[in-house]
Amino acid sequence: MAVKTEGIKKREKDNSLQEFQDILKEAIDVLDYPDQVFDFLKTPMRFLEVCIPIQMDNGETRMFQGYRAQHNDATGPTKGGIRFHPDVTPEEVKALAGWMSLKCGITDLPYGGAKGGIVCDPRQMSLSELERLSRGYVRAVSQIVGPTKDIPAPDMYTNSQIMAWMLDEYDHIREFDSPGFITGKPLSLGGSKGRETATSKGVLYTLQMVSDLKKMPIQGMRVIIQGFGNVGSYLAMYLHELGAKVVGISDELGGLYDPNGLDIPYLLENRDSYGVVTNLFKDSLSNQELLEKECDVLIPAAISGVINKDNVERLQCKILIEAANGPTTKETIKILDEKGILLVPDILANSGGVIVSYFEWCQNNQGYYWTEELVDKRLKEKITASFLNVYHTSQKFSVNMKIAAYIEGIRKIAEASRLRGWVRF
Repeated sequence: MAVKTEGIKKREKDNSLQEFQDILKEAIDVLDYPDQVFDFLKTPMRFLEVCIPIQMDNGETRMFQGYRAQHNDATGPTKGGIRFHPDVTPEEVKALAGWMSLKCGITDLPYGGAKGGIVCDPRQMSLSELERLSRGYVRAVSQIVGPTKDIPAPDMYTNSQIMAWMLDEYDHIREFDSPGFITGKPLSLGGSKGRETATSKGVLYTLQMVSDLKKMPIQGMRVIIQGFGNVGSYLAMYLHELGAKVVGISDELGGLYDPNGLDIPYLLENRDSYGVVTNLFKDSLSNQELLEKECDVLIPAAISGVINKDNVERLQCKILIEAANGPTTKETIKILDEKGILLVPDILANSGGVIVSYFEWCQNNQGYYWTEELVDKRLKEKITASFLNVYHTSQKFSVNMKIAAYIEGIRKIAEASRLRGWVRF
């Protein structure tokens, strides 16, 4: 049965790469770097487009379009997820790879950024079809990926099982066991404890820093989370356990809002594997209506571009934390500043996933595995240090947190590229 997509509409035009480039240029100008640095960083160093033939369960062969972008490898191998989604575009993948480079710079990881994607709707595919597609993608990109080249990970609509299939396919191609090829794996195949919840915990630790900064206790804080997939659902659970009032959540079909707080345990228990739960309720809102409801903290954790010029004036939050990639458009940043809404940017707030992916890669390389407590401790240390660096940079240059995060992300990449002789400044 087809899944309706009311509430989150298909994007008419993907401006994500232009958004990345515009803010990149602004941050580079603040740093007073020459134009050649912008010209070098505005697009990926490599971009591969592939066509993947897959036999479907009905015997037909379908062609799937796939992409892999490697933004910059000056600081080390590139790193980034693979998303399965019907709206994947080359521009989106290129932008996401650039954002991943900045995340690695902000968090001081020895990586550059990468990203992959396949144009497909996994909700309409069987497990056997998804396995064939996952293996087909690895075969198509195998020449440019690897544990010292480019290390994939899960992303939108992909998970540890898909990573396991991809790992197995890569091992067959290379004819040796290589757990460091991919992260986000099941524990029994070399995955790291704490990886599945890493992005959510990173957002939580970021919110705790903001809570201290603004002197707004999390106990009783009213929070709206747009998106109830892996990141949004774990985040809702953690906030509920800490005494916050999660007054709104949404999935791709719509949103739920209760100013007294939603029954988060019930919603978690009854959501499906793609995070859909609003279909169980008669009186649901649209995603757009939910974004404009009153709250202390608004956390977009779904897709890009949901906060834009058409709705930014109607936001009723005090803090906006970007758990998704690119949920606010560039044109809204100034308006958010004018409204006194603190924006915590995606390349800082949702960096928990790549941080713990790095921990997983380290454990694979060492053959020594950490406890979940140690993973969480080191994740919190990284996120806390990164937040403070970005905040202090925003104060030093008198810029908002978005520009400050770009500045912090650019510095390491630019310096590594200068030392290699790729750019001069």
